[in-house]
Amino acid sequence: MWALNFFYYVVPFIVVLGILVFVHEFGHFIVARACGVEVSAFSIGFGKELWGRRDKHGTYWKISAVPLGGYCQFLGDGDASSSSTQNLNELSDAQKKRAFAFQNPFKKLAIVLAGPGFNYLLALLIYFVLFASFGKFNIPPVIGEVMEGSLAQSLGLQKDDRIININGHDVAEFSDISREVLMAADHKIVLSVRRNGKELHFDGILTELENAQKDGEVKKQYMLGIKSVGAVELTHQRLSIPQAFVSAASEVWSVTAMTLRGLSQMISGVRSSEDVGGIIRIAEMSGDITKNESFLDFVTFLALLSINLGLINLFPIPVLDGGHVVIFILEILTGREIKEKIKDYLFKAGFMLLLALMIFATWNDIVHLIKRFFN
Repeated sequence: MWALNFFYYVVPFIVVLGILVFVHEFGHFIVARACGVEVSAFSIGFGKELWGRRDKHGTYWKISAVPLGGYCQFLGDGDASSSSTQNLNELSDAQKKRAFAFQNPFKKLAIVLAGPGFNYLLALLIYFVLFASFGKFNIPPVIGEVMEGSLAQSLGLQKDDRIININGHDVAEFSDISREVLMAADHKIVLSVRRNGKELHFDGILTELENAQKDGEVKKQYMLGIKSVGAVELTHQRLSIPQAFVSAASEVWSVTAMTLRGLSQMISGVRSSEDVGGIIRIAEMSGDITKNESFLDFVTFLALLSINLGLINLFPIPVLDGGHVVIFILEILTGREIKEKIKDYLFKAGFMLLLALMIFATWNDIVHLIKRFFN
């Protein structure tokens, strides 16, 4: 049993995180090389080195024991986060031309943005390949069944009602319903349906319902309490290469917008911060998908995580890529380099903030697992 759980939860988690980290750091790496910056080390993971080799360009590639991140270290960096520099006076003139610290802010900006950019490119590529290969399967937002004891039943929703709007957001297909229910602040729902040519409006509070998983496990989830019309009305839309690209870009934008909306709801206080999760939640979700869903679901989950990793890294927090972006933009606008002492204070503050967020997310993950276990 333990060996099976290790395979289902630990192995997929390491694979997912390894791919995401590699793609992110490879973005930094390849653009740095293109800009003439020497990459001293490229690591997947932290801590004790498990494997390593040096290539002909002087970059030391390695895999480390703790698979919770990685880094791309440039010549002249004092640490893996590029938040400090070594004694630059010790570098030769030839080395200074290849050191990150001596590059103009435009090159630095391009190198820093490449990490999140490659995460977005990975997600775009995944969606593009899926849409180009399989097309799109659309389930219309039409109610096929109303579940007993649900909000849908108490509101009087009926079979064949077509949901057209939830909480001010248009609904085009059944998957949009799940997204809007997930994003509902304080579990409040305001929805519009079309019934017999007339538009009706309802509002209420979502209730927790037991939802059976494919492995037989029963989870309690906040749900509207409806099921789709099923495969009878399933429509398969074959897409051309341009259509697949447009649909992929639209999906990337949709996921980004949904994430930002959820974050703004948390900041404004209309949404609980319990949804903030960390690496434990990622391991749990990747394991659940491996156990219960298909390989395509796993790949789609990878695309979702890649978007979120890219977006989070763009937040203007020192230590993250977004913090570096703000600094380099300020240097471009002012024409002056920010003093190292000020940068040091900013990066220390950013590190403390990031550490606090990680602790908070881990606490949420533990509470979530305890609730799941007892349910």
